[in-house]
Amino acid sequence: MTVAEALLKKGWRVDVFWPDEALREKIKKKFSLDTDGVNYVPYSPRVNNLLNRWRRERNYNFLFYFSDGSIPFMFGKNNVLHFQVPFKKVLRKSLSNDLKLKTIKSIVCNSFFTKNVIDCGLKVDSRVIYPPVDIKSLKPLKKEDIIISVGRFSQLLQGKRQDVLVDAFKKFSGKAIGWKLILAGGNEIGSEDFLVSLKKKIENFPIEVIENPQYESLVKLYGRAKIFWTASGYGIDEETDPEKVEHFGMTTVEAMSAGCVPIVLGKGGQKEIVEEGETGFLWISEEELINKTFKVIKNPKMMSEISLKAQRKSRDFSKEKFYENIYNLV
Repeated sequence: MTVAEALLKKGWRVDVFWPDEALREKIKKKFSLDTDGVNYVPYSPRVNNLLNRWRRERNYNFLFYFSDGSIPFMFGKNNVLHFQVPFKKVLRKSLSNDLKLKTIKSIVCNSFFTKNVIDCGLKVDSRVIYPPVDIKSLKPLKKEDIIISVGRFSQLLQGKRQDVLVDAFKKFSGKAIGWKLILAGGNEIGSEDFLVSLKKKIENFPIEVIENPQYESLVKLYGRAKIFWTASGYGIDEETDPEKVEHFGMTTVEAMSAGCVPIVLGKGGQKEIVEEGETGFLWISEEELINKTFKVIKNPKMMSEISLKAQRKSRDFSKEKFYENIYNLV
């Protein structure tokens, strides 16, 4: 949708293939994007044969498709296929895929982590365009002794492993009086049982679960927190199951732009965002997470210095940088 916003700013007519306009308000509420000029077109490539698709899509100067793990035939004048997930198990070089790739001008990935998997599977040379983060709306507020973690509570494709963070915080909190852990995220379909068990685990501890926060509320939470935690991909082998670890880490960048010190699981795309000891910390074991967090809170000067470096680093992933990359792509 930020691609759509970027093209609207340049005066393009932008169609989004989606069955209804209900998405418009959801986008506004959740992401604060200016996409009022978008036309929502009830068109799905899945239910159209190739001839019908050719008739429809050939009229577009630029087609930007978001892959679900498959490669489509694309019939626009300039076609771009985007991968946000490193689909290792479904993407392979084949005659069918080779024919489809001939219709595609560029393949774009959201991180070098994703690129390595896609390139290896399809034998292509994709380009990386990091996802856009609206860092202008995120800034430090009056900081409190809060650790925040942001991520959906669903455990389907990529579990964010808030349960691991809860276990670590229980051990941490006894020696860090006054600190609080806030877990914020969407409670998607399939997350009900996980949320029930999570809420049971946090009883009698300074841990708060915030479901489906509005964007404005999330901005304030980031601004108040001193530290950002994430355990997405914990216990996963990123070589064999790359789709189950963090492919990039947008919430990490959001937290950094608000002055949080990120202490994140050192797998996947997180390693492209956080530089150990400079813009944050990476961890693998629960013990590392706890020890590195103690190290930060016991050294206010270090916390302040890393917070400032993290804010500066977050600018590398700004929406303006994303616009520039999209315009170059077009």
